[in-house]
Amino acid sequence: MELLYHQTNKLVQETQHLFSQLEKRTPNLDVKEIENNIESKINLINSNCERLDVLCLKGPIFQRQNAKMRVDQLKYDSRHLTAALNSWRNKMIKKQREESEREALLSRTFTTNDHIDIMIDHNVQHNSSLRNAIHGVDDIIQSGSSILDSLRSQRITLKGAHKKLIDIGNTLGLSNTTMRLIEERIRQDGFVLVGGILFTCVVIVLVIIYFT
Repeated sequence: MELLYHQTNKLVQETQHLFSQLEKRTPNLDVKEIENNIESKINLINSNCERLDVLCLKGPIFQRQNAKMRVDQLKYDSRHLTAALNSWRNKMIKKQREESEREALLSRTFTTNDHIDIMIDHNVQHNSSLRNAIHGVDDIIQSGSSILDSLRSQRITLKGAHKKLIDIGNTLGLSNTTMRLIEERIRQDGFVLVGGILFTCVVIVLVIIYFT
C-alpha cells in the first residue's frame, strides 16, 4: 500500500507540474499532448485511489484511520486537478470562440445601404398598415356612433308614441287590459333597444381590440 500511495502522490505532483507548463505557454509547446497527458494521469490517480480504498480496509485496524486520511487527501487533489483541467478547457474554448468571431468580423465585407434600405421599406410598409388599421377603426367607431344616434332617435319616437297611445286610450276610454298590453309591448321594445345598444358597443370594442 505504501508503494502505491507514493506512486499516486508522485502522479499528483507530476500533473501539477504539467499545469505549470500550460500556464507558462513556452514556444513550440504541444498543448494538446500535455492536455491528454494530464487527463491520463488524473484517470490513473482515480484508479489508484480506488485500489487504495480497498487496501485500507485490508490493513491493520490501528492504521486504517491514518491511511484513510491520506487516501482522502489524494482524492481531494484529484478532484482539484480535474476542476483545474475543466476550467482550462473552458477558457481555451472561450478564447477560440472569441478569436473566430474576431476573424469573422475582420474578414466581413460591408456593403452599401442595401440592407438598410430593406429595413426602411419594411418599416414604411408596417407604418402604412398601421395607418390603414387606424382609419378602419375610426370608420367603425363613426358607424357605431351613427347607429347609437339612430337608436336614440327611435327611443324618443317610441316614447312619443307611448304618450300618444295613452292620450288616445284616455280619449277613447280603452280598458285597463288593453293599456297593460300596450305598455308590455313598449317595455319589450325598450329591452330590444337596450340589447341592440349593448351588442353594438361590444362589437365596436372587439373590433378596436382586434385592430390594435
